[in-house]
Amino acid sequence: MSALLVIEGLRKRYGERALFDIERFTLEAASAYVLTGVNGAGKSTLLRVLAGLEPAEARALHFDGRKLALAPYPDALRAAVAYVHQHPIMFSTSVAHNIGYGLLARGAAKGQVKVDVARAMAWAGVEHLHASAPASLSGGEKQRVALARAKVLRPRLLLLDEPTANLDGAAREQVIALIPTLIAAGSTVVMACHDPDLIGLPGVRRMKLRDGRMEYRA
Repeated sequence: MSALLVIEGLRKRYGERALFDIERFTLEAASAYVLTGVNGAGKSTLLRVLAGLEPAEARALHFDGRKLALAPYPDALRAAVAYVHQHPIMFSTSVAHNIGYGLLARGAAKGQVKVDVARAMAWAGVEHLHASAPASLSGGEKQRVALARAKVLRPRLLLLDEPTANLDGAAREQVIALIPTLIAAGSTVVMACHDPDLIGLPGVRRMKLRDGRMEYRA
């Protein structure tokens, strides 16, 4: 297995306070990870740093064998990384437009976008909501739409922040059922979570943020 992302000396500070200081952060290609840690350990912040949504310091960064800088956030990462927030933000248009927005922003042909969006909606089980406004969706539906919006971009690295938080019953089970198919698609998937069913998915490796350091577990 080859490394997809290696960051040396990854540090995030708030003034004099160091949230984390990770000597070497490594993600293998086509692998899945759960990121655990107590509340406030920095799990969500780490995902946001990896997605270019928050600044941080890094001594060195290699992505897919290329040496890059973390700041300013490089275009190569912007094109390869997708991030799904615990509370997804959506445009006040339709479900279909929300899922296809990233492809359109990248200049994809409208015909191909329509095909890709239809496939993504079928995958997420939301094709019946294609014309619905996001404000009318349940929490589970919003999460599945957000996953479809990320999947349609075919990311090399997919970051999921508490994908089952605040969901229960069938909504939670529907989201959990989608995760193995994301992993099987060949992306590297990192899930920040406390959910034992996600932590226990087959083939998922464990990382834990503890006292600002990263622990890797089998």
